[in-house]
Amino acid sequence: MRGVMVSVTRVRVSPDLSICTAYISIFPSEKSEELLQNIQRNTSQIRYELGTRVRNQLRIIPELRFFIDDSLDYIERIDELLQK
Repeated sequence: MRGVMVSVTRVRVSPDLSICTAYISIFPSEKSEELLQNIQRNTSQIRYELGTRVRNQLRIIPELRFFIDDSLDYIERIDELLQK
């Protein structure tokens, strides 16, 4: 998508390295649900690309899970309420 900025804000990996949970921040936030659905549809392709890059370093390529990090929207809402 053009005109959208995506940042990975946090990544959590399970102790056995089998599950990787990535939190992404999308600006503008109006397009976040559409972009998240697009990323989730392409998770297998993203996992394949990850596997080709780290195949010699990892025994198991983790299952990828993506979630929206809405902490910036939450902070903005709190600031807005405090200014009133």
